[in-house]
Amino acid sequence: MADHIKGIDVASYQSENYGTRGLDFVIIKITEGTSYTNPKWVAQRQTSRDAGLVTGFYHFVRPGSMKAQADYFLSKINLRAGDVLALDWEDSGVSSADKDTWIRYVQGKAEGHRVLLYCNVDFWLNRDTSSFAGDGLWIAQYNGRPGQPSIQHPWLLHQYTSDPIDTNLARFDSRAAMRAWATGSQEDDMPSQKDLYDGAWELDGQMTVPWGSDTNPQWKPKSVLIHIGEVARETRGRVKGLENAVAELTAKGAARDAVLAKLAEGGGLTAAEIQAAAEAGARAALDRLADALATEE
Repeated sequence: MADHIKGIDVASYQSENYGTRGLDFVIIKITEGTSYTNPKWVAQRQTSRDAGLVTGFYHFVRPGSMKAQADYFLSKINLRAGDVLALDWEDSGVSSADKDTWIRYVQGKAEGHRVLLYCNVDFWLNRDTSSFAGDGLWIAQYNGRPGQPSIQHPWLLHQYTSDPIDTNLARFDSRAAMRAWATGSQEDDMPSQKDLYDGAWELDGQMTVPWGSDTNPQWKPKSVLIHIGEVARETRGRVKGLENAVAELTAKGAARDAVLAKLAEGGGLTAAEIQAAAEAGARAALDRLADALATEE
């Protein structure tokens, strides 16, 4: 996606009547564990609905039964088509396998609804063991680079600041595109995680064009890696050829020195004198050749 759209996520410490100007989506906390419910969530949902925003809901997961927590979360909502669901994974007592169980269970219980995983970069890089994020990864990192979290895995939402409110960018070029994705309509032009991954790593069809040239300045990562491998193989071949040439010259030099030494022993000349005479003879032969060529002209 060339562009991003902006949204926020809210909980009980935000107002029911939060500002919606300039926003395209809102994701609202409903539950936590199996006993807490955000007392403002219904009014907060209405604010989003009244503004025509894409609306989502999230559950803050705690250690315990994943299915019980999922059922508690889903029991609070009368879902509408296009409602997005998310798991907020911030508790270190909840394992990677636990969050996978919650997401898959909710996907089965709420068919037709997109289910996301929210977590920060530390959890994704150091606690996750499956790379499973349901229908999309919602990554939190306040790195001063909106839309550029420091992960390589395909992401869908980037929560890039909490000042003055949790604010996110989503990888859609319009609210209509996000709504189409959320409802699963035929107009859905948002790629899946697999599409994003394959798009980054597939060959770009321009392998014959030099990397970084003006005609193809944006090679895809897989093409770059293949190119680097080819250059490395070619370089190894050249180095091997140079090594062979040096070895051959060294052997010839040793043989020449041995012959010169033998000649010196039998003729009363040093090796240096013999070599100097040979070089003088070669120069004389070249001079005669030059004279002959000049005569023919």
